[in-house]
Amino acid sequence: MSFLEGHRVAVIGDMQERPLARYLASLGAEIGGPVEGASFVIDDVGLEGTADLAIPDTAIHVSVTPFGSGGPRSHWRGGELVSSAMGGALRLTGVPGEKPVKEAGDACTFHADMVAAAGAMAAHFARGTHGMGQHVDVSIQQVAMSRNVNGVLVWQFDRRKLDRAGGCIAYGRAKVQVIWKLADGYCFHALMTGRLGAPANKALSDWMDETGVENPMRDVDWLAYNRSTLPEETRDRWQAAMARFFAQRTKHDIATEGRRRGINACVVNEPADVLQNEHLKARHFFDTPDGLPERFAAVRDGAAKGAPAVHQGKRSGPLSGVRVLDFAWALVGSITTKTLGDLGAEVVKIESRSRPDLARLDVQVSASSADSLDDKPWFANLNTSKRSLTLDLKKPASREVLDPLIDWADVVVENFSPGTMAKLGLDYDSLVKRNPGLVMVSGSVFGQTGPLANEWGVDGTGGALSGRTYLTGYPDGEPVIPGAVPYGDVIVPFVMAGHVAAALQRRRETGAGCHIDASMYEICVQQMREFLKAAKAGERPRRLGNADPAVYFQDVFPAAGEDRWVAISCFSEAEHQRLLSITGPDIATWTSARDDHAIAEELQAAGIAAGALQDCEDLLDHDPQIAGRAAMWDLEHAVLGTFGHIATPMAFSRDTLAPFRAPSIGEHAHEVAREIARLSPADIARLESDGVFK
Repeated sequence: MSFLEGHRVAVIGDMQERPLARYLASLGAEIGGPVEGASFVIDDVGLEGTADLAIPDTAIHVSVTPFGSGGPRSHWRGGELVSSAMGGALRLTGVPGEKPVKEAGDACTFHADMVAAAGAMAAHFARGTHGMGQHVDVSIQQVAMSRNVNGVLVWQFDRRKLDRAGGCIAYGRAKVQVIWKLADGYCFHALMTGRLGAPANKALSDWMDETGVENPMRDVDWLAYNRSTLPEETRDRWQAAMARFFAQRTKHDIATEGRRRGINACVVNEPADVLQNEHLKARHFFDTPDGLPERFAAVRDGAAKGAPAVHQGKRSGPLSGVRVLDFAWALVGSITTKTLGDLGAEVVKIESRSRPDLARLDVQVSASSADSLDDKPWFANLNTSKRSLTLDLKKPASREVLDPLIDWADVVVENFSPGTMAKLGLDYDSLVKRNPGLVMVSGSVFGQTGPLANEWGVDGTGGALSGRTYLTGYPDGEPVIPGAVPYGDVIVPFVMAGHVAAALQRRRETGAGCHIDASMYEICVQQMREFLKAAKAGERPRRLGNADPAVYFQDVFPAAGEDRWVAISCFSEAEHQRLLSITGPDIATWTSARDDHAIAEELQAAGIAAGALQDCEDLLDHDPQIAGRAAMWDLEHAVLGTFGHIATPMAFSRDTLAPFRAPSIGEHAHEVAREIARLSPADIARLESDGVFK
């Protein structure tokens, strides 16, 4: 049963083959036809470009443009390279001290289209509530900025700027190497913090011991290890030893013995490797007419039991009235429920002090400490619009609180390793016995089924396995981490949120809930679809640097000042000739003598897509388009005071968003037990005494 069967999407501009159109088609919508009578209208020209069209009042109209509709730069020309530059992603990709390089494919555009998909489905649900359509506006620049939470925080709190990290990932205070050269290729591997990473870290150390290489990590207490506070000289010593170890391993070693040992490493795949992947084959990901991926998430339908009641929400937003039970503890789940909460849903986050949310642990800025779970601005950014309930789920008495919440919920979100929820008696099949119409969404690296389902991975795993990492870099260089900030971790949540909203609207109509299975690996492969298409045709895609076969000419050029750059794209020979008439034949000499923002202004005035490679200071303190889009929400934090939180990057013309600050751990435990579980003061006191609210 499809979510959008009977709905038609009118396409304006060049949206026909864009990921947003493919996403809507994957949910069963018909793509094409006139604006008149359309249920959805999607465009890449913005409100200004569609002003003369008679878009129906009941239609969901979605615009995805480089800078968004309205504002002083809405008319600026963009494209992937310029949007990435102006959004802050481009300057963070590449080798420190060298020219920045774009991420493989249209990464920022794909991200923006997934944000738009979530916005479209939220507006679709709202239409089911009030009967009216509305405009959903998405800026690729703002979306690119939104995933750089780390960079925004270290600028706000410490006035530091993240740099390009090459084969590393920057975690605020720490820069951790994650791409390692093998004897015959590359692998991705990251030492992870605390309980999350301890088994994998020890497994690597043990393997190093067995092979006889020098191992300075032999006696480390991995449960106490924190990547953000490890002394730099210690990290350098560890990483030198790891480099020697990996240089002696092959891709086959990593894919077999490394996986058997659970060291959290994976091969950096090429597109041809992806097409032959046994896990994707087992999940029938390529079982399509053209052998290219169509679905963005797998869905298992529940039985129709009569449409559940639609709740009257107290909050504003397109998802007002939706009730969400949140078991998330890492980025994918946290951002999913942040998105749902920011869009108006009521979210109760289940936490535990014995296994806190990962974002409560990393000490990234000077205002935070390793001793507190409540002073992390990273957690605050990723967990707005939620209430926190601490529960020790291993205690049977916790079900006195939890079972009424299961009955209360419309949606359950989780991102544990597959099988974990079943061990707790909280898997979909168990939950629907209590709540037949429940919509459950599970986010994981590999999905809930298939030979790799129970393997452990992180954000970079999806990038490495999908071909995204291999194809990011210059043709004559080694691969670098695409974006130096999370990607899969921030894309998957919008697919999850979009599917949830679509499923909830279908549930209104049919009474059927479902279980949504979102795989980071598969969604990253979706982003690489054009490269897979080339590989299927017998080509071997290679790293292209800043070039794009679909763009006549583009590159990054130096500007005046230290590490200042400008991105320029020409979409036709005429535009390229116009550029040369301004710069002369040596573009770099012309740009290097001028201010980056002045270059962008001059070229944009001449009708040429150009933009400065902005950093967080540029974006937060000087960018009028970002300021005009309210890309930051000032919220008062219980410990850190008032500071800017990155907004969920979509704007609605009818349903306004009203986010609130993230909770302290367990802040609402008694309140939720009293108001939702309907427990008496005596019962709450008993459970508190028994350690249930741990």
